[in-house]
Amino acid sequence: MIYLIGIVITSFLLIILLTKKGKSLADKILFSWLCVILVQLILFSIISSNHYLEFPYLLGLEIPFPLLHGPFLFLYTSVLTTGHFGKPKIYLHFLPYFLALIATIPFISLSLEEKILVYQNEGEGFETVSTLIFVGIILSGITYTILSLRALAIHKKRIKDNFSSLEKINLQWLFRLVIGLACIWVLAFFADDEIIFSTVVLFVVFIGFYGIKQVGIFTNPQAFEFSSTIGSNKSAELPHAQPENSKYEKSTLTDRQLRTIHAELVHVMKQKKLFLTPELTLTMLAEELETHPNTLSQVINSIEQKNFFDYVNSLRIEEFKERIAIPDNQKFTLLSLAYACGFNSKTSFNRNFKNLTGKSPSEYLKENKAMLE
Repeated sequence: MIYLIGIVITSFLLIILLTKKGKSLADKILFSWLCVILVQLILFSIISSNHYLEFPYLLGLEIPFPLLHGPFLFLYTSVLTTGHFGKPKIYLHFLPYFLALIATIPFISLSLEEKILVYQNEGEGFETVSTLIFVGIILSGITYTILSLRALAIHKKRIKDNFSSLEKINLQWLFRLVIGLACIWVLAFFADDEIIFSTVVLFVVFIGFYGIKQVGIFTNPQAFEFSSTIGSNKSAELPHAQPENSKYEKSTLTDRQLRTIHAELVHVMKQKKLFLTPELTLTMLAEELETHPNTLSQVINSIEQKNFFDYVNSLRIEEFKERIAIPDNQKFTLLSLAYACGFNSKTSFNRNFKNLTGKSPSEYLKENKAMLE
């Protein structure tokens, strides 16, 4: 029954993606991945219910399918975090699948009666091939989990270097998706197929849940894909995340130039209070200062010793502290003052306040005897 639920949900998600207007590259990858999951669920549903006796020609086709999930996860993650993937190399990710498929040809070539007999005897005569494919599946799971987590870590650093608000571009849900798939690979070590495929169904439900919650997946790509967010800042190419020790090795900026730009930055932020703009980006600020985003990023990193995200939010926190110290502002609520200081959600305000001051907003108010509505 649970496999039927998985098949229905997967089919439903496929229909939504298929009818979606303006499909992005990430949508197409997700669509292909869901197609693979649907076929695998159907094949396993047939085999687990012993209906394979009616469809013996399907036996063996499901064996290499697990080798497709890692590449699809990594490609999906790569496109969401960078907007592209290396097309010439994309086929290499699927090479293990095709090798495993070739390895199963001797079994697939058997007569229908022989194939049924091998299945009923738990793969007797094909133990070596089965073991090699199983090892390949485990290695694939480990490799692509690491690659996907690495891509997300780079993405996280990159957006903190370029954006002051992360709510609309945070891919925490994708991190959970990677961990979810990693759990399925862990189960492959010791759990039987029924448990593994039951978790696959839960995984599909997970995709559906976040597909609805993260509006952009099945509806509006502009709210969701990092490449689209970047695309809104067309005036300059955004800096890429690099190791701190090598990030500015090739920079020709002198210390004096850095400090001059920094003085201009401080002046603009003090006079115009650009940090009050919730959607402020590095590019927007660089345009205001008539400098390149890479240069401004270097100034903030080198002199402020912060990334752009922490720099802007530290100014917002200081602005909040100044405002609550004004008696006339006691009539406002904490949240209304937080919004007025540039935060766009209560969660964002609380998290940044705690990270930058070591105290929660309520603790700070209590210590300073500030009474807000």
